[in-house]
Amino acid sequence: MDDRLPELGDLEHEVMQLVWAHGPVTAEIVRERLSRRLKESTVRTVLRRLEEKGYAHHTVDGRTYVYHAAEERSRVAAKAVQRIVDWFCNGSMEEVLVGMVDNAMLDQQQLRTLADQVAKAKKARGVKKE
Repeated sequence: MDDRLPELGDLEHEVMQLVWAHGPVTAEIVRERLSRRLKESTVRTVLRRLEEKGYAHHTVDGRTYVYHAAEERSRVAAKAVQRIVDWFCNGSMEEVLVGMVDNAMLDQQQLRTLADQVAKAKKARGVKKE
């Protein structure tokens, strides 16, 4: 999948959330779980568009297409965040993170989790404690 994924419409986003949450799905499963009533042909069209955009792919089980996420939700989210960072902060993730901390956008638990992840990353990269 391309690093610069096309944006999703609201319905495409809702369908991808179902694909990520429920694993391999058929158009019928998606239709049953959507918050709005749609024809199965409409759902199949949305799933096909998600394939064209690089978010999903399918396998065939008999005569049924079974759709899978092309990448994990967290990886797609990271790409979306990177696009925002590039757009607003000239690619500086540090500026984003410092801004989030300075503007109290993270609660204590989130700060601890972030600090733990930073410590793990430093250890994995052989960076000594400061």
